[in-house]
Amino acid sequence: MSAGSSEEDLDDIIDEICNDSSFTKTPLKLKFNSASLTPERNSVLVQAHGKRCFPVYLGGSLSPSGIGTNISKRTCDQLRCTACDFRVSLFNDYVWDQSCDYLFFRNNMPELSKLRAKMIKKKGARAYACQCSWRSVDELTDLQTEQQLRWVCGKHRE
Repeated sequence: MSAGSSEEDLDDIIDEICNDSSFTKTPLKLKFNSASLTPERNSVLVQAHGKRCFPVYLGGSLSPSGIGTNISKRTCDQLRCTACDFRVSLFNDYVWDQSCDYLFFRNNMPELSKLRAKMIKKKGARAYACQCSWRSVDELTDLQTEQQLRWVCGKHRE
């Protein structure tokens, strides 16, 4: 992987964060009590509306899903592709046929009836796809190891 590609990925993520209009529309909820404002403990817990996974994990159907962290390794079920701006669909207990290609997903996403033509049943696996990329996963995988995928956590509801 070239340094230029890595810089482009970082620029895309920064642009996505900067252009996220929910930061300006949604006020932050502050939770605190009077004891937390003392000089010894000047910590105020700030919670933004919608949380993101970090790091983002993919995994098979046996892996728990939700907000993923280093401590709570859960697969993200709110993935979004920054390349095609499509929500990533996931299908438990399926893998993609090896004959799948870009045009198949470009023409058939997100219609499940058309996608089934290239889905193979496999217990414990999970098939992921957007309009431009796809993956079949059996075990918990950090999305950072999948450099060619341009998927990010699209925020979870609280």
